[in-house]
Amino acid sequence: MKKGWQNKTLAEVCIVEKSQGIHKGLPYVGLEQIEAHTGKFLGSTEPLAVKSSTFKFSPDHLLYGRLRPYLNKVMLPDFSGHCSTEIFPLKPCPGLSREFLQYWFLRDLTVEQIDATSTGARMPRANMNTVLSFEFPLPPLPEQKRIVGILDETFEGIATAKANAEKNLENARAIFDSHLQSVFTQRGDGWSERRLGEVYDVRDGTHDSPKYHSTGYPLITSKNLKREGLSFDDVKLISKEDYSKINERSAVQKGDVLLAMIGTIGNPTLVTMEVNFAIKNVALFKIPAGQSGAFLKHYLDSGWVLSKMMKEAKGTTQKFVGLGYLRNFPIKIPPLDTQKNIVEEIDELCTETQCLESIYQQKLDALDALKKSLLHQAFTGNL
Repeated sequence: MKKGWQNKTLAEVCIVEKSQGIHKGLPYVGLEQIEAHTGKFLGSTEPLAVKSSTFKFSPDHLLYGRLRPYLNKVMLPDFSGHCSTEIFPLKPCPGLSREFLQYWFLRDLTVEQIDATSTGARMPRANMNTVLSFEFPLPPLPEQKRIVGILDETFEGIATAKANAEKNLENARAIFDSHLQSVFTQRGDGWSERRLGEVYDVRDGTHDSPKYHSTGYPLITSKNLKREGLSFDDVKLISKEDYSKINERSAVQKGDVLLAMIGTIGNPTLVTMEVNFAIKNVALFKIPAGQSGAFLKHYLDSGWVLSKMMKEAKGTTQKFVGLGYLRNFPIKIPPLDTQKNIVEEIDELCTETQCLESIYQQKLDALDALKKSLLHQAFTGNL
């Protein structure tokens, strides 16, 4: 412990003030109005009454959301209002800065310790009595203000750097998407307008829900189709009997193209491996001789195709496109040699784009790591 710092419990440096009742004429704060991990207020300061009982708070309080504590919802209000009873108003005692207390809540170690007190599987809630018994490192107030000043300034710079990196990441993807769209909206020599079902054998996987097992064959669904290809993370396993039954009409082979047709529509994937899985709620495009599966994959990935499908999809709570719709979907298709040249050009640009995306993602990861490191240093007396 650094000289001049004290070891306290959280209960010794702040108190929970739960002034509960039906409060009117005050702005309301719910959990959904606090941004996770940043404390940014996403709501309105206009008065809002709610039917249920709430807690009253003032600008002297810190608001801590105890539901799903891993989301780390901690807010410093600059107005008086009332909040959900899932949010506890904490009032710092004299000698403790609200901002210093918020940074303590935001650090990873605190989040992990609080999350470990949670009870309830579906709606985990922090045990606030246990949280109040946690050790709290308390430096003198001038030292707290110095640390807060450093963190405020540095985090503002990090936020700007992250915004720039995220914009660059977005721009890199936009350039690729723009090129993709321009390729598939052109009318070159030898191109013909067809329907997907005229060019490819379009099928779909099962729509039933087979029984899952601890061992067996993977059942690929929409969630397993990713931008970068097939993912077998969290895949469900089915019996050999169900695997064989599904594959009687929708057996996937190397070179085929898959498309998510329910929920998140899109994420076309070219199958590049020998197959030992079945599919559910996924469209299957069998590629005949004289056609390129990679060309179809890129076509289905183009912005105008995805936006058209989403616009014309059926369903309210969950969007979907049917097999008949996909078979009748239009495509402009050139001769095979042209398809191969287009694929080669797109793949080259894709590689360059992925390289840029990797660079910007590494920058974002490094900035997140820097924030964590600074918060650790701040509460160990090393900042």
